[in-house]
Amino acid sequence: MIKRARLLIISGVNTFKQKGIIGLSNAVIKKILKKSLDTNRNMPKSPINTKARHNDIIAFSGLPYNRKSSKNKKINHIAWIMPPPGKGSGGHLNIFRFIKYAEKAGYKCSIYIYVDSAPIPMDLIRLSMGDSYPEVKALNTMQWLNTDNCISSDVDAIIATSWETAYASYAAKSNALRLYFVQDFEPYFYPVGGMYTLAENTYKMGFFGITAGNWLKLKLNKEYGMHTASFNFSCDQTIYKFKNEERRREIFFYARPYTERRGFEVGILALEIFHKKHPDYIINLAGCDVSMYDIPFPYNNLNILEIDQLSILYNKCAAGLVLSYTNMSLLPLELLGCGTIPVVNDAPNNRLVSNNRYIAFTDNNPKSMAEKLSEIVERDDAVDYAQKASQTVLSSSWDEEGKKFINILKNGLQ
Repeated sequence: MIKRARLLIISGVNTFKQKGIIGLSNAVIKKILKKSLDTNRNMPKSPINTKARHNDIIAFSGLPYNRKSSKNKKINHIAWIMPPPGKGSGGHLNIFRFIKYAEKAGYKCSIYIYVDSAPIPMDLIRLSMGDSYPEVKALNTMQWLNTDNCISSDVDAIIATSWETAYASYAAKSNALRLYFVQDFEPYFYPVGGMYTLAENTYKMGFFGITAGNWLKLKLNKEYGMHTASFNFSCDQTIYKFKNEERRREIFFYARPYTERRGFEVGILALEIFHKKHPDYIINLAGCDVSMYDIPFPYNNLNILEIDQLSILYNKCAAGLVLSYTNMSLLPLELLGCGTIPVVNDAPNNRLVSNNRYIAFTDNNPKSMAEKLSEIVERDDAVDYAQKASQTVLSSSWDEEGKKFINILKNGLQ
């Protein structure tokens, strides 16, 4: 060891004499890099994570799927392919909501769960779902989609529900119609690059798109030539009701730091400004556990709440900050149902989904958002205004949107 150290010192001195300090530095860096590379060669390799199975991605040739065999096909049995559902997923809630409408209309439905890795026992999936979703018959036969993408031969329509499941649908050896239940523009979930491209390519597969709101309907039709139809957002009035006729001293923020499209950082800055002006207001953060963040104001960390707890929370709050930089969230209309005024960043992706006059659209910067929150809590007629806001969602109904969905299946696909 001592002999090796002496040789290294002599080598270093010689390098310094011949090439100076820069030459010595370069030699040291090269040795460190070589050692690092040698170490890395012996480490386990990281998989190339593409979310969809590699064979399914490779199966997409850039051409739309072959519609000839499914043209004018009557739909009786629908296969829904979805990522694993877990507790508190609004996207999955909507999927199960529309499965229930399909079953009620007489369609047989089957659920296939799709992942690109080894599946876990189905009982664990059911356990993680809890009672977050509507009860549907298809849950009794819910199964993993195997690596050959085998779909029951009597299936007449396959509905992909996310970009990775679209690859599975495209690759499946089936004559069924291909539909795409699109709830967001999923390329925006990633920086422009490989994953963005993989998600974007699914809009070129020739599937019929059933979209959540008009923004997606228009975007996919105009930019990708997809045939599309849409349903509107609504509010479940059995859950989200106006119950508090007192002046409210709390506000709400939909805080999802790991979901980029929810603008966590911008929202926190807005709330910091708001708190300095209104330190007496309680600030509630819900959506996930935010305890690991250094948040510069007092707050209630409510984590993920059960659905029946949401109405209780909303009815305490005068305003709710709900940001979305892709498709609008379901929350603004649910907040309105409870008399909570939603503050939402102003953009076509939100206004084209709902232009309700009680949604407080605001410029996309923290100061404007804070000012909008202040305007709401400072209103002299805050209680009356909240009650009037809640009445604007009474005319909307998920049942009506369910009927639209069934009419699309019956009449709109050709």
